[in-house]
Amino acid sequence: MSQRQTLEALSGLLLVLFVAMLSATIVSTALPEIIGALKGSQSQYTWVVTATLLVSTATTPLWGKLADLYDKKLLLQIGIVIFTLASLVSGFAQNTGQLIAARAFQGLGMGALQILAQIVMATMISPRERGRYFGYLGAVMAVATVGGPLLGGLIVDTSWLGWRWCFFIGVPFAVVAFALLQKTLRLPVVRRAEVKIDYLGALLIAGGVSLLLLWVTFVGGSFPWASWQTLAMAGSGVLVLALAVWVEARVAEPVVPLGIIARRNTALAIVASLAVGMAMFGGAVFLGQYFQIGRGHSPTEAGLLTMPMMAGVLVSSTVIGRLTTKTAKVKPYIVMGTIVLTLGFAGLGFIDHDTPLVLVGAGMFMVGIGVGASMQNLVLVVQNSVPLREIGAASGAVTFFRSLGGTIGVSVLGAVLADHVADGIARGLERLGIRGGGNGAGSNLDIASLPAPVQEVVRAAYGDATGHIFLISAGIAVVGVIAALALKPVVLRDALDLPDEPAPEGVPAAEVTAAER
Repeated sequence: MSQRQTLEALSGLLLVLFVAMLSATIVSTALPEIIGALKGSQSQYTWVVTATLLVSTATTPLWGKLADLYDKKLLLQIGIVIFTLASLVSGFAQNTGQLIAARAFQGLGMGALQILAQIVMATMISPRERGRYFGYLGAVMAVATVGGPLLGGLIVDTSWLGWRWCFFIGVPFAVVAFALLQKTLRLPVVRRAEVKIDYLGALLIAGGVSLLLLWVTFVGGSFPWASWQTLAMAGSGVLVLALAVWVEARVAEPVVPLGIIARRNTALAIVASLAVGMAMFGGAVFLGQYFQIGRGHSPTEAGLLTMPMMAGVLVSSTVIGRLTTKTAKVKPYIVMGTIVLTLGFAGLGFIDHDTPLVLVGAGMFMVGIGVGASMQNLVLVVQNSVPLREIGAASGAVTFFRSLGGTIGVSVLGAVLADHVADGIARGLERLGIRGGGNGAGSNLDIASLPAPVQEVVRAAYGDATGHIFLISAGIAVVGVIAALALKPVVLRDALDLPDEPAPEGVPAAEVTAAER
């Protein structure tokens, strides 16, 4: 592809990523209104987010592996179709159960869009030049993340639209992206004989992760940590994942190739991505709830108040992307990003329902800088270390663990938040002379339906509890700093593929040279 063709195709890819990010962020400020309208609870609030992340996480390695074996463009378009249908189903949901199921289906499409867009970029652009384009990707991510909460807030605040349009609004963008990719994307297709997909491994990975996440969601609330339920769920999850590792080590075409993720830099990048994902997704998803319930702002105002974090992402991803291409080095920026991310969450760890918004904004800005500097560069470290024919599996692995970290983060921090909120509400109601009402008030997110004195108690409980989850996020981010420091220095290659790579079994060397390089 010429430079002009690359830029034309990139426009479709960036629109795909914009659609995927918009669908995730548009509900962040609208979700309190949505759950309130559907009479949902705090645990259901968390699962509307977790269901999407869970399915997206579990299917990401499979999409990545399929991209190494089949037509990347066709797979990307299939992902767009799935995402579009799921968005329509989400918009027509009549209760929280239906919404959670629809969002899980949407996660299947989101997993495809997020990983396949990165894989297609890696197929077209060399690792060194990719730094600049990842800067564009970060800018699009920032615009979607800023525009999503704002758009979601405006939609739920506009009486003649309603919250259902938070899901319908992404449909036209997805249709346009599909048409753009059909017209502009031209990729060679390498047909491999006797391809076998490791469906058993994919099923075991998804099952093991799901069991652990279900345990994390319910432990401490529905049953104690030391109980037979913990032994059954956590033990089964670990056993299934151990079986998945055994399968992946023996099949011909593993979904998560152990040989790739066992390499030092790849393993460290995965650990750092896991920590960054846990900190970022786990912390940021509750910001909209903090501003609306803890501080009493409208959805639109909550969207505006999250802008400092997205401004940090926009600035750092654009600037760091260009510096990466110029210097061909990524480790210094990853180390800097993880340190700033940790400091940002540490600052947010001290907020409560009375903290000046300027201080909250400063913490969010630092978090945004850290995310923009580290997230895509960690993917770049992995992509730079593998030949082009393994780019799908390698990208899928690092994205899988980052999404896994985000899913675990949302589940764990959601459970921690719910416990602290229940305790805070119970103490507040006792001061009002009401006993035993903490859990009932905490599970009702339709704050407007509560009496005024109880509203103040609930708002204070949510505002004060949010700081605790950010402190936990800061602790998790420290793991990312350690992994980033342990990375070997990386010099990004100018070539699209590694030199002198042997041909895959069953594919003539000439075919590899023509089609893959």
